[in-house]
Amino acid sequence: MQIKSTRAAITATAILAGIVMAGCAPPATQAPHKDEAPAAAAHQEAPHWDYGQTAGPASWGKLSPEYALCGEGRSQSPIDLAAGASGTTDALKLSYSPASLHIVHHAHKADVMNTGHSIQVNYPEADTLTVGGETFALAQYHFHSPSEHTIDGKQLPMEMHLGHKSSAGRLAVVGVLIEEGARNAAFDPIWANLPKAQGVSQHHEAVTVDVDQMLPKSHAAWRYDGSLTTPPCSEGVKWFVMRETIQMSADQIAAFRGILKGNNRPIQPLNGRTIMVDSIQED
Repeated sequence: MQIKSTRAAITATAILAGIVMAGCAPPATQAPHKDEAPAAAAHQEAPHWDYGQTAGPASWGKLSPEYALCGEGRSQSPIDLAAGASGTTDALKLSYSPASLHIVHHAHKADVMNTGHSIQVNYPEADTLTVGGETFALAQYHFHSPSEHTIDGKQLPMEMHLGHKSSAGRLAVVGVLIEEGARNAAFDPIWANLPKAQGVSQHHEAVTVDVDQMLPKSHAAWRYDGSLTTPPCSEGVKWFVMRETIQMSADQIAAFRGILKGNNRPIQPLNGRTIMVDSIQED
């Protein structure tokens, strides 16, 4: 398959192959959350943070020196993917440049956990995402409700993040925006086993999930450099947010929100960053 820019005569290569199972496992010694799953060490007695008033997003940067980037960073996530009107300092800047994306999937069993910040599915064995010659291992995917990224200021009911980490410690996250609509059977194996209590982790030996079926049919994506959306808000994260949404039913969305709701970080300033837009077309 090839990646072709929708607005410029630029071509890149993209290969998506295989059927996957649910679960992306963070590094063995960690139980990270969200995009940070590949990066943050969740059990290191770090200062408590949440999405409330006292220890919520507005206060993260003040909770610990480790979290300073949450308040001082200049390349933070999430962002409005059609941010800013023409002429403003945060006006969206589009750049159409080649990108190389390869995804290789393998079959895995599902490990589902309630981190207290999200429902996370860990991968005990790594799938891979290759960007510009660098390979990133899929560690986990998790969910936010409502969405963290917005489109033209519009927030969607949910968002899924697939967190990847390279051997050099660099991070890449694929974001998928979720709207209310038809029931999505691809999520049934996980939704039937959502852990309701914080800290509960469930291993499902017989549960298999096709991650490819969780992605939109079109693999066109916004691409930008950002950060983790939770403490420590580390920057240098490569973001790929799918431009086409997927659907979940009202019941599926309600099932997640019955456990966790409001686990989204507010939109962060663009600060002159460039957003790259690529259209991935399968041959």
